[in-house]
Amino acid sequence: MRNSNSTSAELNSPSLGGGRGEAFLGHLCMFVACAIWGLMAPLGKHAMTHGVGGLEMVTFRVVGGAACFWLASAFVKSEKVRSKDLLLLFFAALLGIVFNQCCYTIGLSLTSPVNASIMTTMMPIITMVLAALFLREPVTSKKVLGIFCGAIGALILITGSTQASQQTSGSNLLGDLLCLTAQLSFAVYLTLFKYLIQRYTVITCMKWMITYAAIVITPISFSRMAALDWQGIEPRVWWETAFVVVCGTFIAYILMMRGQKTLRPTVVSMYNYVQPIVACLVSVWMGVGLFGWGQGLAIVLVFTGVWLVTQSKSRRDMKKRKE
Repeated sequence: MRNSNSTSAELNSPSLGGGRGEAFLGHLCMFVACAIWGLMAPLGKHAMTHGVGGLEMVTFRVVGGAACFWLASAFVKSEKVRSKDLLLLFFAALLGIVFNQCCYTIGLSLTSPVNASIMTTMMPIITMVLAALFLREPVTSKKVLGIFCGAIGALILITGSTQASQQTSGSNLLGDLLCLTAQLSFAVYLTLFKYLIQRYTVITCMKWMITYAAIVITPISFSRMAALDWQGIEPRVWWETAFVVVCGTFIAYILMMRGQKTLRPTVVSMYNYVQPIVACLVSVWMGVGLFGWGQGLAIVLVFTGVWLVTQSKSRRDMKKRKE
């Protein structure tokens, strides 16, 4: 699940300072974070086809992630969260974690890791549409063209899944749609709770949100977790699950936060391109995914669409230009 929690200063500043060393560190952090998310697709897919189901993986993520963020919060400055914001964080957790992770993880258990990773690049486009509707961000020609390219790329990927599913059990139309729904859920979360997530640090927001998510998901998955063959699962699967929890759910968010302190939001969003590339290479190498001309064309179209969207003018840019 890939994600932007920029502060107001980051969103409004065309360039963020810190010198060449800080900028290099920011680029390195974003690259590693997106590479982790790219690796999470094929590794998570393997784990979910060898003993750990989709709902069980989501449970491991939210419970393990909550433990990691609460532990990390003990080593940073404590922030007091208002009672009203705690309630808002609960609804943010439903959209940003519960629906997002459930749809994506279960979708990944049904479809190929290549398709799931390509779907993650659709999130900036969906967010742009919602921002235009709710935040009155301008809809420029670049944005319209970006939406068109991204939509065509997603359509090719989804319709191609019905043909690919006849050749490999790793591709599935329902799985692709669930992964796309996960991006929609997170885009709604970013739009509706934009100012809330800017009010507190990532660790503060995530420790409360992922705790709420654990409270919601654990009762639903309790029977599945109780019936899990804990002793029959191979050590490799446990290592892959640990990677998803510790690296894909905890460390990647920390690295992303560090990168956002020195890089412009446009540059940060461009690193989404690392995810499907890494996922494609690793999944093909592991033999759990196929890469054909359809996926290649979809990648080109989606990348082009996201690039056009991120290069278009924002509402603040338009206002500055007018002034």
